[in-house]
Amino acid sequence: MMVASFYRFLDLADPNAFRDHLQAFCDAHDVLGTILVAAEGFNGTICGPEESIRDVFSWMGRRLGLDTPIEARWTDAGEAPFRRMRVRVKKEIVTLGRPDILPHRKTGTYVPPEEWNALIENPDVLLVDTRNHYEVEVGTFPRAIDPGTDSFRQFPEFARQLAETSKDRPLAMFCTGGIRCEKATALMLELGFEEVYHLQGGILKYLQEMPEDQNRWQGECFVFDTRVAVDKDLAEGGYVQCHACRRPLSAEDLQSPDYREGVSCPHCVKEIDEERAARLEERRKQVALAEQRGDRHIGQKL
Repeated sequence: MMVASFYRFLDLADPNAFRDHLQAFCDAHDVLGTILVAAEGFNGTICGPEESIRDVFSWMGRRLGLDTPIEARWTDAGEAPFRRMRVRVKKEIVTLGRPDILPHRKTGTYVPPEEWNALIENPDVLLVDTRNHYEVEVGTFPRAIDPGTDSFRQFPEFARQLAETSKDRPLAMFCTGGIRCEKATALMLELGFEEVYHLQGGILKYLQEMPEDQNRWQGECFVFDTRVAVDKDLAEGGYVQCHACRRPLSAEDLQSPDYREGVSCPHCVKEIDEERAARLEERRKQVALAEQRGDRHIGQKL
Protein backbone atom coordinates (compact mmCIF):
# COMPACT_ATOMS: atom_id res chain seq x y z
CA MET A 1 0.00 0.00 0.00
CA MET A 2 1.51 3.31 -1.12
CA VAL A 3 0.48 6.90 -0.36
CA ALA A 4 1.23 9.67 -2.87
CA SER A 5 0.88 13.42 -2.27
CA PHE A 6 0.95 15.72 -5.30
CA TYR A 7 -0.20 19.02 -6.79
CA ARG A 8 0.04 21.00 -10.01
CA PHE A 9 -0.93 24.57 -10.83
CA LEU A 10 -2.40 24.85 -14.34
CA ASP A 11 -5.42 26.16 -16.24
CA LEU A 12 -8.32 23.73 -15.80
CA ALA A 13 -11.18 24.73 -18.11
CA ASP A 14 -13.99 22.60 -16.65
CA PRO A 15 -13.25 21.49 -13.05
CA ASN A 16 -16.68 19.86 -12.62
CA ALA A 17 -16.36 17.60 -15.65
CA PHE A 18 -12.78 16.73 -14.71
CA ARG A 19 -13.95 15.92 -11.15
CA ASP A 20 -16.62 13.50 -12.39
CA HIS A 21 -14.30 11.58 -14.70
CA LEU A 22 -11.42 11.50 -12.19
CA GLN A 23 -13.72 10.20 -9.44
CA ALA A 24 -14.93 7.39 -11.71
CA PHE A 25 -11.38 6.46 -12.75
CA CYS A 26 -10.12 6.34 -9.13
CA ASP A 27 -13.12 4.27 -8.05
CA ALA A 28 -12.52 1.79 -10.86
CA HIS A 29 -8.87 1.38 -9.84
CA ASP A 30 -9.42 0.95 -6.07
CA VAL A 31 -7.67 4.20 -5.19
CA LEU A 32 -8.69 6.03 -2.00
CA GLY A 33 -8.00 9.54 -0.72
CA THR A 34 -8.85 13.15 -1.45
CA ILE A 35 -8.15 15.29 -4.52
CA LEU A 36 -9.11 18.95 -4.77
CA VAL A 37 -9.62 20.41 -8.22
CA ALA A 38 -10.12 24.05 -9.20
CA ALA A 39 -9.65 26.34 -12.15
CA GLU A 40 -6.06 26.79 -10.90
CA GLY A 41 -5.16 23.05 -10.90
CA PHE A 42 -5.25 20.07 -8.55
CA ASN A 43 -3.90 19.02 -5.14
CA GLY A 44 -4.30 15.63 -3.52
CA THR A 45 -3.21 12.68 -1.44
CA ILE A 46 -4.25 9.19 -2.54
CA CYS A 47 -3.40 5.63 -1.58
CA GLY A 48 -3.54 2.19 -3.13
CA PRO A 49 -1.26 -0.18 -5.04
CA GLU A 50 1.58 1.77 -6.66
CA GLU A 51 0.55 0.58 -10.13
CA SER A 52 -2.99 1.89 -9.60
CA ILE A 53 -1.76 5.30 -8.43
CA ARG A 54 0.55 5.56 -11.43
CA ASP A 55 -2.42 4.66 -13.65
CA VAL A 56 -4.31 7.60 -12.14
CA PHE A 57 -1.38 9.93 -12.80
CA SER A 58 -1.08 8.68 -16.39
CA TRP A 59 -4.81 9.22 -16.98
CA MET A 60 -4.62 12.75 -15.54
CA GLY A 61 -1.61 13.53 -17.72
CA ARG A 62 -3.39 12.35 -20.88
CA ARG A 63 -6.66 14.08 -19.99
CA LEU A 64 -4.95 17.41 -19.27
CA GLY A 65 -2.30 17.17 -21.98
CA LEU A 66 0.57 17.57 -19.50
CA ASP A 67 4.05 17.98 -20.96
CA THR A 68 5.76 16.58 -17.86
CA PRO A 69 4.82 13.71 -15.51
CA ILE A 70 3.05 14.45 -12.23
CA GLU A 71 5.59 14.55 -9.43
CA ALA A 72 4.56 13.04 -6.10
CA ARG A 73 5.91 12.45 -2.62
CA TRP A 74 5.63 8.70 -1.97
CA THR A 75 5.19 6.99 1.40
CA ASP A 76 4.92 3.28 2.14
CA ALA A 77 1.90 2.64 4.39
CA GLY A 78 1.01 -0.54 6.23
CA GLU A 79 -2.71 0.12 5.85
CA ALA A 80 -4.89 2.58 3.99
CA PRO A 81 -5.06 5.98 5.74
CA PHE A 82 -8.34 6.75 3.91
CA ARG A 83 -11.70 5.00 3.84
CA ARG A 84 -13.09 6.39 0.60
CA MET A 85 -12.23 8.39 -2.49
CA ARG A 86 -13.39 11.99 -2.77
CA VAL A 87 -12.67 14.37 -5.65
CA ARG A 88 -13.96 17.82 -4.73
CA VAL A 89 -14.26 21.06 -6.69
CA LYS A 90 -13.01 24.13 -4.80
CA LYS A 91 -12.30 27.77 -5.61
CA GLU A 92 -8.61 27.19 -4.80
CA ILE A 93 -6.54 24.06 -4.34
CA VAL A 94 -4.78 25.82 -1.46
CA THR A 95 -6.90 28.48 0.20
CA LEU A 96 -5.18 31.86 0.14
CA GLY A 97 -8.44 33.71 -0.49
CA ARG A 98 -6.98 34.96 -3.77
CA PRO A 99 -8.10 32.69 -6.64
CA ASP A 100 -6.76 35.35 -9.01
CA ILE A 101 -3.17 34.57 -7.95
CA LEU A 102 -1.99 31.97 -10.50
CA PRO A 103 1.50 30.52 -9.84
CA HIS A 104 1.61 28.62 -13.15
CA ARG A 105 1.60 31.97 -14.93
CA LYS A 106 3.98 33.84 -12.65
CA THR A 107 5.75 32.62 -9.54
CA GLY A 108 9.07 32.82 -7.73
CA THR A 109 12.32 31.07 -8.62
CA TYR A 110 12.54 27.42 -7.56
CA VAL A 111 15.57 26.63 -5.39
CA PRO A 112 16.52 22.94 -5.05
CA PRO A 113 17.46 21.66 -1.57
CA GLU A 114 21.17 21.49 -2.39
CA GLU A 115 21.22 25.26 -3.09
CA TRP A 116 18.91 26.32 -0.26
CA ASN A 117 21.51 26.67 2.51
CA ALA A 118 23.61 29.15 0.56
CA LEU A 119 20.53 31.27 -0.11
CA ILE A 120 19.20 31.43 3.45
CA GLU A 121 22.64 32.06 4.95
CA ASN A 122 22.88 35.31 2.98
CA PRO A 123 22.11 38.03 5.58
CA ASP A 124 20.54 40.25 2.91
CA VAL A 125 17.83 37.66 2.21
CA LEU A 126 14.54 37.82 4.11
CA LEU A 127 13.51 34.27 5.03
CA VAL A 128 9.75 33.74 5.47
CA ASP A 129 8.02 30.63 6.77
CA THR A 130 4.65 30.62 4.98
CA ARG A 131 3.08 28.06 7.33
CA ASN A 132 0.77 28.65 10.29
CA HIS A 133 2.09 29.68 13.68
CA TYR A 134 1.39 26.30 15.31
CA GLU A 135 3.51 24.65 12.60
CA VAL A 136 6.36 27.11 13.08
CA GLU A 137 6.38 26.35 16.83
CA VAL A 138 7.25 22.73 16.08
CA GLY A 139 10.29 23.60 13.95
CA THR A 140 11.68 25.97 11.32
CA PHE A 141 14.89 27.27 9.73
CA PRO A 142 17.15 29.69 11.66
CA ARG A 143 16.25 33.36 11.11
CA ALA A 144 12.89 32.52 9.55
CA ILE A 145 10.13 35.09 10.00
CA ASP A 146 6.92 33.70 11.49
CA PRO A 147 3.89 35.47 9.91
CA GLY A 148 1.86 34.59 13.01
CA THR A 149 -1.07 33.21 11.02
CA ASP A 150 -3.67 30.65 12.10
CA SER A 151 -4.64 29.91 8.50
CA PHE A 152 -3.20 30.56 5.04
CA ARG A 153 -6.09 32.97 4.39
CA GLN A 154 -4.41 35.41 6.81
CA PHE A 155 -1.12 35.42 4.88
CA PRO A 156 -2.07 38.18 2.38
CA GLU A 157 -2.34 40.74 5.20
CA PHE A 158 1.12 39.79 6.50
CA ALA A 159 2.44 39.99 2.92
CA ARG A 160 0.94 43.45 2.42
CA GLN A 161 2.60 44.78 5.58
CA LEU A 162 5.95 43.23 4.64
CA ALA A 163 5.78 44.84 1.20
CA GLU A 164 5.35 48.28 2.77
CA THR A 165 8.80 48.06 4.38
CA SER A 166 10.90 45.44 2.60
CA LYS A 167 10.01 44.99 -1.07
CA ASP A 168 13.57 45.92 -2.08
CA ARG A 169 14.98 42.88 -0.20
CA PRO A 170 15.51 39.42 -1.75
CA LEU A 171 12.89 37.05 -0.37
CA ALA A 172 13.14 33.30 0.29
CA MET A 173 10.01 31.35 1.26
CA PHE A 174 9.24 27.76 2.27
CA CYS A 175 6.43 25.47 3.44
CA THR A 176 5.86 21.77 4.12
CA GLY A 177 5.52 20.38 0.59
CA GLY A 178 5.93 23.40 -1.69
CA ILE A 179 2.35 24.33 -2.60
CA ARG A 180 1.79 27.20 -0.14
CA CYS A 181 5.13 28.88 -0.76
CA GLU A 182 4.65 28.55 -4.53
CA LYS A 183 1.39 30.50 -4.29
CA ALA A 184 2.85 32.89 -1.71
CA THR A 185 5.75 33.82 -4.00
CA ALA A 186 3.26 34.64 -6.78
CA LEU A 187 1.51 36.97 -4.35
CA MET A 188 4.78 38.63 -3.38
CA LEU A 189 5.63 39.34 -7.01
CA GLU A 190 2.24 41.00 -7.43
CA LEU A 191 2.99 43.16 -4.35
CA GLY A 192 6.18 44.49 -5.93
CA PHE A 193 8.97 42.20 -4.72
CA GLU A 194 11.37 41.63 -7.60
CA GLU A 195 13.65 38.88 -6.28
CA VAL A 196 11.57 36.02 -4.83
CA TYR A 197 12.65 32.40 -4.26
CA HIS A 198 10.99 29.29 -2.83
CA LEU A 199 12.22 25.89 -1.66
CA GLN A 200 11.44 23.34 -4.35
CA GLY A 201 9.56 20.37 -2.89
CA GLY A 202 9.27 22.05 0.49
CA ILE A 203 10.70 21.07 3.86
CA LEU A 204 10.01 17.36 3.40
CA LYS A 205 12.09 17.15 0.23
CA TYR A 206 14.86 19.14 1.95
CA LEU A 207 14.90 16.72 4.90
CA GLN A 208 14.88 13.76 2.52
CA GLU A 209 17.82 14.93 0.43
CA MET A 210 20.03 16.96 2.78
CA PRO A 211 22.97 15.14 4.46
CA GLU A 212 22.89 15.33 8.26
CA ASP A 213 26.01 17.51 8.52
CA GLN A 214 24.45 20.07 6.12
CA ASN A 215 20.90 20.01 7.48
CA ARG A 216 19.96 23.47 8.83
CA TRP A 217 16.46 22.53 10.00
CA GLN A 218 15.77 23.08 13.70
CA GLY A 219 13.16 21.03 15.56
CA GLU A 220 10.57 18.81 13.89
CA CYS A 221 8.26 19.33 10.92
CA PHE A 222 4.49 19.32 11.41
CA VAL A 223 2.68 17.08 8.94
CA PHE A 224 -1.04 16.75 8.26
CA ASP A 225 -1.37 13.06 9.05
CA THR A 226 -1.40 10.70 12.02
CA ARG A 227 2.35 11.14 12.63
CA VAL A 228 1.70 14.79 13.67
CA ALA A 229 5.39 15.68 13.18
CA VAL A 230 8.55 14.12 11.75
CA ASP A 231 12.18 14.56 12.73
CA LYS A 232 15.17 15.27 10.48
CA ASP A 233 15.21 11.62 9.39
CA LEU A 234 11.49 11.80 8.48
CA ALA A 235 10.73 9.39 11.33
CA GLU A 236 7.70 10.00 13.52
CA GLY A 237 8.50 12.77 15.99
CA GLY A 238 7.65 13.45 19.60
CA TYR A 239 4.39 15.38 19.23
CA VAL A 240 0.79 14.27 19.62
CA GLN A 241 -2.28 16.14 18.42
CA CYS A 242 -5.09 17.67 20.43
CA HIS A 243 -8.35 16.12 19.28
CA ALA A 244 -10.30 19.30 20.02
CA CYS A 245 -8.21 21.97 18.26
CA ARG A 246 -5.78 19.84 16.18
CA ARG A 247 -2.75 21.69 17.55
CA PRO A 248 0.51 19.74 17.95
CA LEU A 249 1.32 19.12 21.62
CA SER A 250 4.80 18.88 23.10
CA ALA A 251 5.80 16.82 26.15
CA GLU A 252 5.50 20.03 28.19
CA ASP A 253 1.93 20.57 26.94
CA LEU A 254 1.02 17.04 28.00
CA GLN A 255 2.14 17.77 31.55
CA SER A 256 -0.09 20.84 31.81
CA PRO A 257 -3.12 20.64 34.13
CA ASP A 258 -5.13 22.04 31.19
CA TYR A 259 -4.45 18.92 29.13
CA ARG A 260 -7.26 16.36 29.10
CA GLU A 261 -6.67 13.57 26.64
CA GLY A 262 -9.20 13.74 23.82
CA VAL A 263 -10.91 16.78 25.35
CA SER A 264 -8.70 19.88 25.60
CA CYS A 265 -5.16 21.23 25.78
CA PRO A 266 -3.43 24.42 27.04
CA HIS A 267 -4.08 26.06 23.66
CA CYS A 268 -7.84 25.54 23.53
CA VAL A 269 -9.03 24.90 27.09
CA LYS A 270 -10.57 28.38 27.37
CA GLU A 271 -12.46 27.91 24.08
CA ILE A 272 -14.14 24.58 24.95
CA ASP A 273 -17.56 24.99 26.55
CA GLU A 274 -19.00 22.42 28.97
CA GLU A 275 -21.33 20.87 26.40
CA ARG A 276 -18.58 20.24 23.86
CA ALA A 277 -16.22 19.02 26.61
CA ALA A 278 -18.85 16.47 27.64
CA ARG A 279 -19.21 15.25 24.03
CA LEU A 280 -15.45 14.95 23.63
CA GLU A 281 -15.12 13.10 26.93
CA GLU A 282 -17.80 10.62 25.85
CA ARG A 283 -16.03 10.10 22.55
CA ARG A 284 -12.74 9.52 24.38
CA LYS A 285 -14.37 6.80 26.45
CA GLN A 286 -15.83 5.13 23.36
CA VAL A 287 -12.42 5.17 21.63
CA ALA A 288 -10.79 3.62 24.73
CA LEU A 289 -13.43 0.87 24.85
CA ALA A 290 -12.98 0.16 21.14
CA GLU A 291 -9.21 -0.13 21.60
CA GLN A 292 -9.71 -2.57 24.50
CA ARG A 293 -11.81 -4.75 22.18
CA GLY A 294 -9.19 -4.48 19.44
CA ASP A 295 -11.51 -2.43 17.23
CA ARG A 296 -11.23 1.06 15.77
CA HIS A 297 -13.90 3.52 16.83
CA ILE A 298 -15.88 4.89 13.86
CA GLY A 299 -14.61 8.44 14.43
CA GLN A 300 -11.01 7.54 15.20
CA LYS A 301 -8.29 8.74 12.88
CA LEU A 302 -6.13 6.18 11.14
